Amino acid sequence: MLAMQRDVSVNDEPGLRPKLQPVLDPAFRPAALANRAFRAAARSTGQAVPVRIALEQADGSVFHHATEVFPENHPQAAENYYHVERLVKFLLWSRGGFRIYLDGPPALGAKLQRHFTDTATGRFDADLIGTKVYDHTIEVVPTKDLPRERAATQPLGRHLDGCRIGFDLGGSDRKVAAVVNGEVVFSEETVWDPYPQQDPQYHLDGIMDSLQKAAAHLPKVEAIGGSAAGVYVNNQVKVASLFRGVPPDVFQARVKPMFFEIQKAWGGIPLEVVNDGEVTALAGSMALNRNAVLGVALGTSQAGGYVTPDGNITSWLNELAFMPVDYAPNAPRDEWSGDLGCGVQYFSQQAVGRLLGPAGIEALADLPLPEKLKLVQRLMADGDARARKIYETIGTYLGYAVAHYAEFYDMANVLVLGRVTSGPGGEIILAWARAVLRVEFPELAARIDFHTPSEKEKRHGQAIAAASLPKIPR
Repeated sequence: MLAMQRDVSVNDEPGLRPKLQPVLDPAFRPAALANRAFRAAARSTGQAVPVRIALEQADGSVFHHATEVFPENHPQAAENYYHVERLVKFLLWSRGGFRIYLDGPPALGAKLQRHFTDTATGRFDADLIGTKVYDHTIEVVPTKDLPRERAATQPLGRHLDGCRIGFDLGGSDRKVAAVVNGEVVFSEETVWDPYPQQDPQYHLDGIMDSLQKAAAHLPKVEAIGGSAAGVYVNNQVKVASLFRGVPPDVFQARVKPMFFEIQKAWGGIPLEVVNDGEVTALAGSMALNRNAVLGVALGTSQAGGYVTPDGNITSWLNELAFMPVDYAPNAPRDEWSGDLGCGVQYFSQQAVGRLLGPAGIEALADLPLPEKLKLVQRLMADGDARARKIYETIGTYLGYAVAHYAEFYDMANVLVLGRVTSGPGGEIILAWARAVLRVEFPELAARIDFHTPSEKEKRHGQAIAAASLPKIPR
């Protein structure tokens, strides 16, 4: 009935078909609707089987999630695995963890364990999340006795006292700012090319150069805070695209402890480095003076960050780029993980490039994605209806994705930013996202607000938030 297997054609059942169909993507089947329809169908049998999932991290944090599936003797029981596997995939990239506890039909646990060893997409997740982030192989533990839920959130950031440096490391430039008692007294952007560099000395020299330029505008440096794409645990680089050109053995020896080396060079002063998405969400929370913020950045890839209702950032991964948002069997494939329907193909420059053809916009196949985005932005500024359809499509995607995120994040504010949202197209994205919530999820529309940063926040918000990460002992 729900046709959620990969080898079947898109089903036109109303429960899976969005009321607001993305204008350039008639095959789109939002995860939010698919999960809702699946649970409703399982419950309609009168024999729905509860499934409880717990993810454990290396620091002992445990996160729970629950769903329901068809009884094993039901004709639709074959759909159970896909439903649970997609949820686990989302949870892994949202919360993180290496040990998955599963209280449900035994066959589900066994098949899920095989997924992480026998399939390409499962092995990708197992290698990146299990081995590289948590130094453990991913294991699935079938049990009815789940460990109790516990989460290690930390009140990191919001420290504005003293003389600080904040930096942000991007794929095309690095930014740095000198901050005195919360006021930016110097800021600079420097173009660099970190991705292909095999010698991490290039990265180290670039970061130190930016820090020294900022320090020249301060009477003293009392703390350094930074943000960068990737996964950072206790200031160790676990996974980061900035260093993807560095050979694995050199990465372990030089990159993983790089920020300890930088801290030592600056006399051991407080230093904190975290994922750029977390700092973006923190910057938004500080600027809005609101908590329960999910930050979504539409740039080269899709980045995310989360500030809890208490105003803290978490130990979660929040890697939105890898989270599935589309359950269509012919959904676009992520070029890195090989998986289908993941966020990066819907909320990034890759999404813009993918939608050029359906929009009827011609561009050279080898034109870099940033140039394709600039082309669409120019057309949009000229009032081109084809470009407008691209933004309408991305906005519709975003509305349904936010509804899906709301099942996993306690949020009242969504901060949307990134180069894809620059110019008049950004307002169209937000307008269609809001429309999706009004039409399809009115209960969410009543409690979730969308925001974009002001020009001042775009220039300095990230630097101030990054600089505020460490606490200066007094």
